[in-house]
Amino acid sequence: MTIIPPASLQIPPRPACRSASGRPCRRVAGLLAALAAVGLASCAGTVIDPAHLNPAATAAPPAYAELLATYVNDQGVRYQAWHDHATDRQQLATVVDFYRRTLPPEDTDTSLAWHLNAYNAWTLHNLLEKYPTRGPLHRDPLFFHGNRIVIAGQRTSLDKFEQQVIRPVFEEPRIHFAINCASESCPPLFDRPFTADRLDRDLDRLTVAFVNDDRHGVDVREDRVRLSKIFDWYAGDFGGRDQLINYVNRYRDEPVPAGLPVEMMDYSWALNEAPAD
Repeated sequence: MTIIPPASLQIPPRPACRSASGRPCRRVAGLLAALAAVGLASCAGTVIDPAHLNPAATAAPPAYAELLATYVNDQGVRYQAWHDHATDRQQLATVVDFYRRTLPPEDTDTSLAWHLNAYNAWTLHNLLEKYPTRGPLHRDPLFFHGNRIVIAGQRTSLDKFEQQVIRPVFEEPRIHFAINCASESCPPLFDRPFTADRLDRDLDRLTVAFVNDDRHGVDVREDRVRLSKIFDWYAGDFGGRDQLINYVNRYRDEPVPAGLPVEMMDYSWALNEAPAD
């Protein structure tokens, strides 16, 4: 599922500025350059000239918080109830339209929150469009690779948005526990929108939860340790394969003992659906 960003993709930094969390700020122009690099303006659908758009004032519209609170719980997403509620499906359409018609905020933390919310909202929207389904890839191998989303006026795919925009722009490994792929083996969908004021705490919370989940995240056994396939696909984001255990031990309640052989878990693309009420 991984597409490696091309070496020519350059995201200009803004070294004189840092966010409250210490992450380097990035110019909106740099984010737009990344989006333009992956956008396909020739594709059918709504593509808006970014010159006609303004930076978003917030990381998410109010309706998104209400929808997540209604349909997301600790067992997954209540897709059937959401699908059957036409008004709330329309509300989700207005949420993704927010990310279609706004530019990334200028503040780095708000911008990262905006990007994470945009990815997850579009995943939910496109999944509900094909519901009922067994999972995002069921009868749809291009769910992540098809150019089916519009971000800041640019048409692109979920995969390109993650691999060529979010990852190289923010260089934040914890995004892998915040981005949701609507699948069983993916870290659970966060039940509220990401916001700048809570971003570091929430990313830490989600990372801690995942690396302490022995079913999907990190499974320590007497003779080996099994890691989520996420750590295989994105090993470089965590410092390289030889640093994976060091990374997870930063967030583990009980550190993984040194010297255990490392295996990767199988990845389930089955739908992360909560049981029916």
